[in-house]
Amino acid sequence: MSDSRSNIVLIGMPGAGKSSVGRLLAKRASLSFIDTDTLIRTAAQGRSLQDIVDREGYLALRRLEEQVLLDLRCTNHVIATGGSAVYSPAAMDHLRRHGVIVLLEVDLPTLRARIADFDTRGLVKRPEQTLEDLFAERSALYLKYADLRIDCRQGSPQDVCAAVLAGLRAADASGQ
Repeated sequence: MSDSRSNIVLIGMPGAGKSSVGRLLAKRASLSFIDTDTLIRTAAQGRSLQDIVDREGYLALRRLEEQVLLDLRCTNHVIATGGSAVYSPAAMDHLRRHGVIVLLEVDLPTLRARIADFDTRGLVKRPEQTLEDLFAERSALYLKYADLRIDCRQGSPQDVCAAVLAGLRAADASGQ
């Protein structure tokens, strides 16, 4: 990776493993780790993402997330984004200028099995939106921004981490 794109930015649906894989990836690649959901909670004076959605609506959480992402100024980091980061073209362009965007892909049955708290997790979604609707809406956006796609349906976080590193090495070797 070039210095200008020294970050590894993880995108994907909630439950894809961005935080779990991100921590492992940072250790294995000797990079620092940032979870942007944690930064959002800090920017909201410790309030949970669900509290922001409940009190101010999902669009307020999107705006706060966008600002947090645009304010990121770091190199040599693994960045685990919130699942809704892809709604902001400005934020995604900013992240891409400084990193490689890696999509952790999962399918709908896997998400259903992993997300037990869909209605209380602090997801950026319209009140009436189902998991299926959210998945359909976001899938095209994830594909639009991904430099690298990793299948996360099977295997442990360690397996996914190894797949990300192998994919990055292959992309680097091919000059992408």
